Amino acid sequence: MTQVTAPTRATTANMTHRQTLEALSGLLLGMFVAILSGTVVANALPRIITELHGTQSAYTWVVTSTLLATTATTPLWGKLADLTSKKVLVQAALAVFVLGSVLAGLSQSTGQLIACRVLQGVGAGGLTALAQVIMATMIAPRERGRYSGYLGAVMAVGTIGGPLIGGVIVDTSWLGWRWCFYVGVPFAVLALIVLQKTLNLPVVKRKVKIDWWGATLITAAVSLLLIWVSLAGNRFDWLSGQSAVMVGGALLLGAAAIRVETRASEPLIPPRLFRNRTITLSVLASIAVGIAMFGASVFLGQYFQISRGVSPTMSGLMTLPMILGLLVSSTVVGRLITSTGRWKRYLVAGSALLTAGFALMGTLRADTPYWRLAIFMALVGIGVGMTMQNLVLAVQNTVGAHELGAASSVVAFFRSLGGAVGVSALGALLGHNVKQYLADGLAALGIPTTSGSGGTLPDVHTLPAPIRAVVEAAYGHGAGDIFLAAAPFGLIALIAVLFIKEVPLLRHTGGPLADEVEQESTVAAGGGAAVIRTGRD
Repeated sequence: MTQVTAPTRATTANMTHRQTLEALSGLLLGMFVAILSGTVVANALPRIITELHGTQSAYTWVVTSTLLATTATTPLWGKLADLTSKKVLVQAALAVFVLGSVLAGLSQSTGQLIACRVLQGVGAGGLTALAQVIMATMIAPRERGRYSGYLGAVMAVGTIGGPLIGGVIVDTSWLGWRWCFYVGVPFAVLALIVLQKTLNLPVVKRKVKIDWWGATLITAAVSLLLIWVSLAGNRFDWLSGQSAVMVGGALLLGAAAIRVETRASEPLIPPRLFRNRTITLSVLASIAVGIAMFGASVFLGQYFQISRGVSPTMSGLMTLPMILGLLVSSTVVGRLITSTGRWKRYLVAGSALLTAGFALMGTLRADTPYWRLAIFMALVGIGVGMTMQNLVLAVQNTVGAHELGAASSVVAFFRSLGGAVGVSALGALLGHNVKQYLADGLAALGIPTTSGSGGTLPDVHTLPAPIRAVVEAAYGHGAGDIFLAAAPFGLIALIAVLFIKEVPLLRHTGGPLADEVEQESTVAAGGGAAVIRTGRD
């Protein structure tokens, strides 16, 4: 007979606000590092790709590779969080992330950089999944909106500081772009130390199996789909034999993954979760938000530096309206949700603003007045701040504590998947349209062209004035096209959240986990396979 000690309460609900913030400090610092690593590269990427002699496709894949790795590993981290020490897992994710960052800084080609960014993505997947899971473990749903607002604020600060830091690094000759990857390492080390001292969580362990087959098939299906999206329209036609093979292969792998997941005792993405309407609609909205947010905003730095000819530092400053909108909305809305327990109205308003913002940014051109663009970016930022974290909050409010990890990571998984698909698809659209606009513009000048977006990214400061004007106009018009293409996905998110049934946030979160432990204790006492150890990390 196995002896099991069940906790009377599995959360830190009795902690003061200050104690909770102290416990979350290392986690928030780790999230800051993850966000910083992505945004510090945003404005430096045009310079990086130019110096490494990369193409528009390489530009896209430096971003997509990280999103793909994050997407593929997020459910795995979430599942592990349900099985073992969350504190050890988040520290491991930080360690992997640091290793990927250092290696990325040493890259000598775009191929090496993309491979190292994959490693960064594995670490970021852990931080993305575990941040939400740990917050849900410590904080009651009713209070979670407030702390989700803090998480959104940290993300906004990282997003604000990243482009500025990256721009300054690239513009400083004695540093160079490689320091964009090194700059986050000290913060990550500090986060590891702080986590060790401040984060104390209850541990519930069970003897279960990880669904490695499911993880492999899901990764293969998503990878093949993204490769097709990034190559179709440039290397081969959308309607071609190559497309048929790649899409058919992705569908077969996806079908195999679904079959494995439905039969696995511990599936990576539990199919039963999708019987919950809130989870299904939140996943649909997360895919749409991911496509719109990642797929379009990742090219803002390229637009400012090529179409408007500004420096990487100035490019970071020019994106501030969007980031400030995210900062204010996530913080304010988080407090409002905590005070009222109501969240759906903010999801609806945020999705509407996201749709409107991207539709207005579809009018973007190289000579668009900046004040107008600033308003459009602010609308997008406010919309993202009101939707991204709160979709996870809505899902967490509908599941038991034993499924917090899986449910939270499912939403993050599909948001990252949408982002990866969005970056690939909109990047391919940008490359195709820019190629056509360049050809038309150069033809008007009487200059024949045989290459377009497949060549290296142009350094507009070295081009003759007439050709520079054509390049700026082509990339400006292409940027407007991808923002316009992102707008319908915001509308899909709006429709999805309209059909979500609002359940007011609970003031405690101890019940479901206590019930789970009691049930599993009974199983263990009767000779079952479950073994639970409770204690503190």
